[in-house]
Amino acid sequence: MAEVEVDDASWWRHAVIYEVYPRSFADSDGDGIGDLAGVRAALPYLVSLGVDALWFTPWYASPLIDGGYDVADYRVIHPELGTLREAELLIAEASEHGIRTIVDVVPNHVSSAHNWFQEALVAGPGSAARERFWFRDGGGRGEIPPNQWPSNFHGPTWSRVVEADGRPGQWYLHLFTPEQPDLNWTNPGVWEEHESVLRFWFDRGVAGIRVDSAALLIKDPGLADIVDEYPPGQHPNTDRDQVHDVYRSWRRVANSYRGTRVLVGEVWLPDATRFANYLRDDEMHTAFNFDFMIRPWDAGQFRESIDDTLSAHALVGAPSTWVLSNHDITRPVTRYGREKSGFSFADKRFGEPTDLALGHRRARAAALLTAALPGSLYIYQGDELGLPEVEDMPDGARRDPMYLLSGGKDPGRDGCRVPLPWRAGAPNVGFSPVEVATWLPQPAWWADYAVDGQVADPGSMLNLYRTALALRRSVPGLACEQFSWIDSDPGVLAFTRGTGADTVTCLVNMSGSPVALPESAPILLASGALRHGHLEPDNAVWLAHNPKEK
Repeated sequence: MAEVEVDDASWWRHAVIYEVYPRSFADSDGDGIGDLAGVRAALPYLVSLGVDALWFTPWYASPLIDGGYDVADYRVIHPELGTLREAELLIAEASEHGIRTIVDVVPNHVSSAHNWFQEALVAGPGSAARERFWFRDGGGRGEIPPNQWPSNFHGPTWSRVVEADGRPGQWYLHLFTPEQPDLNWTNPGVWEEHESVLRFWFDRGVAGIRVDSAALLIKDPGLADIVDEYPPGQHPNTDRDQVHDVYRSWRRVANSYRGTRVLVGEVWLPDATRFANYLRDDEMHTAFNFDFMIRPWDAGQFRESIDDTLSAHALVGAPSTWVLSNHDITRPVTRYGREKSGFSFADKRFGEPTDLALGHRRARAAALLTAALPGSLYIYQGDELGLPEVEDMPDGARRDPMYLLSGGKDPGRDGCRVPLPWRAGAPNVGFSPVEVATWLPQPAWWADYAVDGQVADPGSMLNLYRTALALRRSVPGLACEQFSWIDSDPGVLAFTRGTGADTVTCLVNMSGSPVALPESAPILLASGALRHGHLEPDNAVWLAHNPKEK
């Protein structure tokens, strides 16, 4: 085991970070819900995979209206997942294995069960407790919401409360569900509490904070309705200029600790310059690359996204991030097997046909593409197993508010959150120690993707990931920041990493025809079988430097 090097200041620039959705990773106690003890037991698996850090989606006390992103108490672990002591043990044991820990913080809102919100309901209009949120009087005789902002899920963004005297009262803002009231970041107490939360977890050894919905914190004090266009930084509730003051204060907190404690932003913005502003050297260290993740299977689309990503990050000297999916996005194997292989929440619907064999080939190729790009790499749990989206889940089993609030029209995100399969033939496919109903049902065919079967299969998705991550760590050309496109056939992505004898070439064939490989080029790794010196469609290969080349 290689213990974490605290003084490795640049670890985050090239790290492989594995996203853990705790409820679906591994169940240690047989209640059908994954837990922190299950993650601790699986640390050898994560070491063998080759990851540098774990990012945990919220593990805090929560009513779980939105999968834990409705936080009731940041200093208490949800009892279904474990205890604070178990979280501390997990952080420490992961560090002993050379793996850092990143935790989620959700600054835009809290749970309606949070003591702050409960105080606000009791305190009434004009109280200091309500100033922590966006409580406002309604229009007309109080019956009209303060504005018409759209929801990030479905339904209204304002809910009316019943006051202590039983009469309908003020309205409060929630850009997500009614159980997630938005915080008012003009309130000093909101700033102080979140800085305290950062210190609480940094004191327990976490190496980073992932910041949920990072661009939404600051709102227009006048709550102006949304129109078509605004000057940069003046949208009523997204990417307002003042939000950067929040992250400058958080960076000062992070910098006060020994070792690099990173801030990772969830920043959904179409403007590359506005996106890069979050990565200035006194704000966040890095942010997720959503543009790359949602692109369709098309060489031109991917090249454009790679160029835009590298250019945006170069503006501020930050490393790029690369990710194929997360706990919100349709699994790559399913997505890449569709005619419309990109992703958007608006287009997600039931009944879309998928060619899983095609999606599987493309997902293998995409794994090599992302692992070969310069910067940090994120892997969502189960993508290394090639798991498809579970789309045949019974309606009554679905939990996601995107499904529930849409009246069942939106499939929601449950399909990518199904508990992982570990051992074929074992209870709950090895997820639990006993046969029990899991919190989301596992399909009958889930055993086909179990870890134990893939470990024994040299050609499995899991072994492809293990090999790719081992090479990424050991091959000098893949560990540097040098990147250059090279001439290629139409529909083929081709680039090099490194220079001289360390050069590695990555080719990804997104065309419909086989592509000839350079003669005598040493093959480091291929996503599929190479035939007669050709790279087949929907496949990728890494080539080592050939000293015979001129």
